[in-house]
Amino acid sequence: MLVLNHDQVMLQDAARGFVTDRAPVAALRTIRDEKIADGFDRDLWRQMADMGWTGILVPEDQGGLGFGFVGAGVICEEIGRTLTASPFLSTAMMAATALSRAGTPAQQERWLPAIVAGEAVIATAIDEGRKHDPAKTALKAERSGNGFRLTGIKTYVVDGQAADALIVAARTAGAPGETEGISLFLVDPKARGLASERLVTLDSRGAAELTFDGVQVTADDVIGEVDAGHGLVEVVLAAGRAGLAAELSGNAQESFARTVAYLRERKQFGRTIGAFQALQHRAAHLFCEVELARSAVLSALQALDADADKASLAVSVAKAKAAQVARLASQEAIQMHGGIGMTDAIDIGLFMKRMQVASELYGDADFHTDRVALARGF
Repeated sequence: MLVLNHDQVMLQDAARGFVTDRAPVAALRTIRDEKIADGFDRDLWRQMADMGWTGILVPEDQGGLGFGFVGAGVICEEIGRTLTASPFLSTAMMAATALSRAGTPAQQERWLPAIVAGEAVIATAIDEGRKHDPAKTALKAERSGNGFRLTGIKTYVVDGQAADALIVAARTAGAPGETEGISLFLVDPKARGLASERLVTLDSRGAAELTFDGVQVTADDVIGEVDAGHGLVEVVLAAGRAGLAAELSGNAQESFARTVAYLRERKQFGRTIGAFQALQHRAAHLFCEVELARSAVLSALQALDADADKASLAVSVAKAKAAQVARLASQEAIQMHGGIGMTDAIDIGLFMKRMQVASELYGDADFHTDRVALARGF
């Protein structure tokens, strides 16, 4: 059933209260205007840890809550409502998924407790070009001694500028475009030969471009199996994509709510503009689309909880739909607010900017629509 259970509703209420009080949209403006280097508030990250959020996908026997992807998605949705900047997606969802599923005992012992405590930020480096396509991984991992030497570039690594560790997809065999021959490595961001350039992002958050020049890693740094990491990459990306879809859903819901509130207060020709039938039709259409996106996202999160290895199509449907609806919500919000919607005086423009970044990250609507079509034989 596409409904939250009692515990998930309680989590949703707690998350909404927390981000509304501790991380309103004004907090993002502070990060932007004060040019905070991390791209997020580390004190807020520790408070999220105190709430238990950082361990939501870490199994109980490894010190976490083991609350599942639906619970993580509930948090992402509320984060989307207030544009909360944090490493929740990169660390609590993607890194926690990779390490809890395939990390060695030593890797788990070192990093999972640090994630749960809010003491670590771990970024996942996948993309290398302008468009998302993990199968085209070209960063070389050449055997060297008892390990590998990494050479290549990773682009737009979310939270890479503030990471305490990096999970890096590299090619240990095969050629770009092939799914076989991809491996995941846990890399120290301060390793010799690794250069990081902080990127200025549209959504005022943090990302980095990483250049690897013969960075040495050992066999102990491998996550999962050498040459057979594509399946793990897909599960980790599914976690990230589902989290982004949930955030986009929250973004769309809040954009819609703010637009409806404006329709009820803005007056023209002696009456509120919400009384005009043309705007009512547009608002009704947007409401239906927002609800469809919410259902698609919850279905994907439930699929991940049921079997993460078989949830990729459900996640692609959710990511595509949520991206399309968030874009529609932003466009309608800008248009129905009129000229003021394009200014920095109100927050609608900030929702549009985050929507644009989140929609592109880990595959835009076209990428995921194509994945579903190919899987269905079209």
